Amino acid sequence: MVSKTNIAPPKFAELLLEWFIKDELVEEVLGDLDEKYNATLKTKTRIAAKLNYWYQVLNYLRPFAVKRLTSDSNNTDMLKNYFKIGFRNLRKNKGYSFINIGGLAFGITVALLISLWLHDELTYNTHIPNHDKIGLVIQNVNNNGETQTWTSTPFPLSEELRTNYSDNFENIVMAVSWTEHVLTLDDQTFNREGAYFEKGITDLLSLQMISGTGDFEDPTSVLLSESTARAIFKDKDPVNNTLVIGNMPPVKVTGVYQDLPKNTQFTGLDFIASWDFLKSNEPWFADFNDPWRPNFVSLYVELAENTSFESASASIEDAKKKKITEYLSQQNPKLFIHPMDNWHLYSKFKNGINIGGRIEYVHLFGTVAVFVLLLACINFINLNTARNESRAKEVGIRKAIGSVKKQLILQFLVESVLVVSFAYFISLLFASLLMPYFNELANKELTMPWVSSSFWALSTVFILIVALLAGGYPAFYLSSFKPVEVLKSITSGGGYSSLPRKVLVVCQFTVSISLIIGTITVYQQIQHAKDRPTGYSREGLVNVFLQNPTIHQHFDAIANELKQLDVVTSMAESQSVVTSVWATTSGLSWQGKDPDISTDFGMISSSYDYGKTIEWEIMEGRDFSRDFPSDSIALILNQSAINYMGLENPVGQQVTWWDNTFTIIGVVKDMIIESPYANQKPMIYFLSTGPGNVALLKLSPEKSVSTSITEIEAVFKKYDAEQPFEFTFVDDTYNQKFIDEARIGKLSTIFSILAIIICCLGIFGLASFMAERRAKEVGIRKILGASMLKLWQLLTQDFVFLVGIASAISFPLAYCFLKEWLDGFTYHISVSWKVFLLAAFLTLIITVITVSFQAIKAVMANPVSTLRSE
Repeated sequence: MVSKTNIAPPKFAELLLEWFIKDELVEEVLGDLDEKYNATLKTKTRIAAKLNYWYQVLNYLRPFAVKRLTSDSNNTDMLKNYFKIGFRNLRKNKGYSFINIGGLAFGITVALLISLWLHDELTYNTHIPNHDKIGLVIQNVNNNGETQTWTSTPFPLSEELRTNYSDNFENIVMAVSWTEHVLTLDDQTFNREGAYFEKGITDLLSLQMISGTGDFEDPTSVLLSESTARAIFKDKDPVNNTLVIGNMPPVKVTGVYQDLPKNTQFTGLDFIASWDFLKSNEPWFADFNDPWRPNFVSLYVELAENTSFESASASIEDAKKKKITEYLSQQNPKLFIHPMDNWHLYSKFKNGINIGGRIEYVHLFGTVAVFVLLLACINFINLNTARNESRAKEVGIRKAIGSVKKQLILQFLVESVLVVSFAYFISLLFASLLMPYFNELANKELTMPWVSSSFWALSTVFILIVALLAGGYPAFYLSSFKPVEVLKSITSGGGYSSLPRKVLVVCQFTVSISLIIGTITVYQQIQHAKDRPTGYSREGLVNVFLQNPTIHQHFDAIANELKQLDVVTSMAESQSVVTSVWATTSGLSWQGKDPDISTDFGMISSSYDYGKTIEWEIMEGRDFSRDFPSDSIALILNQSAINYMGLENPVGQQVTWWDNTFTIIGVVKDMIIESPYANQKPMIYFLSTGPGNVALLKLSPEKSVSTSITEIEAVFKKYDAEQPFEFTFVDDTYNQKFIDEARIGKLSTIFSILAIIICCLGIFGLASFMAERRAKEVGIRKILGASMLKLWQLLTQDFVFLVGIASAISFPLAYCFLKEWLDGFTYHISVSWKVFLLAAFLTLIITVITVSFQAIKAVMANPVSTLRSE
């Protein structure tokens, strides 16, 4: 029996815990105990006698330990002890600590970056104080047998709302010509984006004025953004200085406002000029026979107090319909107000109904963030529960000396908080390093909110939640061990002890396979759209933007000179670029047209050689030709227009366009002009004798592109030295149509790779544990003659089986999601079973490679070494 007088309970308890925490000190600690407390057991082979001895010691120490461990005065010491134990475990199991912390750090980094991206998306325009009261007046119109949603309106509508519907609105502001303009100061020119606004824009957007005033009492005034003012005037005060916008008369700078942030619809608004100034200086305003007919302005409104978007929309619904002609009334336009808070995320309309927009990507990446973080947490749970045998005796001893379950749970949760905290601060470092690359990829200007108290408060809550999520199950699982079973090494839990781990591993594989399937499908859809025939040749095609009519006046001379230099093969003028429709018309009529149906055709006016320059495909008839003077009243239509009109043998037929009669001379193949994912708009092409907005040039293949562009610029400058030479490659402009999908595809690929890495870390840890646990079994099988292939198969087959289960689960889930996503495109691929098999195969290969490293290591081990302790 142990002598009570020779035992110092507190010191003994600490020493005993040290034994179970540090296995390498077992011999030293046991020897120390034997010497200090007159123990009579000195051999390790008599297990039963030794257990009996420790039971007697622990039974005697129980009252002291309970009192010490449950004392309120020692709570601080207890927590310190928990952290000390946690640090010791991390140092002792460096490999598992690296996997746990590394996996969590990867997962948290992804979640952190996505969270910052989501915050940026969800806070679009919210820097404007009254963002929840601002809206854009848009309209649903019936055209071509469908309901179309137009974001532009006729310009008289602004005054109509101000006169007859003012009770609904605090502010009404119209804007037009939001595009890039040339600003001239003395002999310097600057290309800057801007627009012409009515009075009230400063209050509507709550612009922060740095100098000057923000009103338009003088129509010849202009407001500049801070960056634009600095670029043009350097260190000089720009207020009261004059500059020129395009070919307009000079305007005076009356104010400088703070640059608008990136996450707003108004970002890049470099200057604001007066609507009245534009109207009085643009001659085409005087040419409108019916100003209610063209829709080309954006109309912003701020609701009055106690007015909702629903009530204001209902009030103005027929405001346009009451003013338009009987012919246009066939469109049955219905106005409504689209709230500013929905502009960015809910911008897609179909048949007059909002069907979402970028909110789909918000949901997608929010889900990815949760899944990636969940993968990291699963690693934590699996590795901690898998290692329970190494801490089982510690739990048994603690319970035997009086620790209650809640104290053990607290200890394991403290250790979980420790691991998550390490991982979180490592992830902050990773996120900071990756932020510039992430911003470039996502087209954002995100920053780490280091000085935000709310960020750190949320970080603390996040750490606690993740620690509870990742460490909760291991804490409850480990603390449930019974001391008697633990000290007799009975902790297997039966045949179902590994079932939770297998379920979690299946979850990991399911997410990984689904992400791989989604990433491949997104890539295939983008490539499918890119590979669609465009109906024209983009190779070597260049847009040169024309700011004034000077180039038009010398167009033939410029074209001849460039051809003589052998830098272009063809050249033409156009009212718009090839890849966009800048104007539409509803005034087309033909024989057999239903008089009750309103139409909306895209229209592009151009010079001769337009078709030759873009190399469009003539399906019927011929191209415009200088040999036919009557082509001034001729039209070329695309296939969609002919199909919609229902014309057979269209060439030679006449159509009425407003009050004029035109003859169809040709039909061209549909060209992808707007969205490559949607049906192509019915288009009409006609000759224009006036100046164009764009010069289209087909570069000669005989010279390098850089040389050709340099010589083209020199010729253009020769005829118009003041006009800046602005150009784009049509191929680049076309690829911009895929920019959002391509960006989402790249982000999805990166997140999928990170998710797979996290999954591999967990699998590697589990494989290492299983190899260690089955080392003796492998040694015995090896001695009995088992081949290396058979042993490798023994250690990898479980994971292969789990991949099969995960594939069966992920296939239908991924199919349903992808089918719904693809159905949002008019032109899309079909969900291919090959992609599913490829994803499962890739996951299987990655898993086998990951597991094989530990499996081969175990198989190659010397069985004598693994069986020596037996």
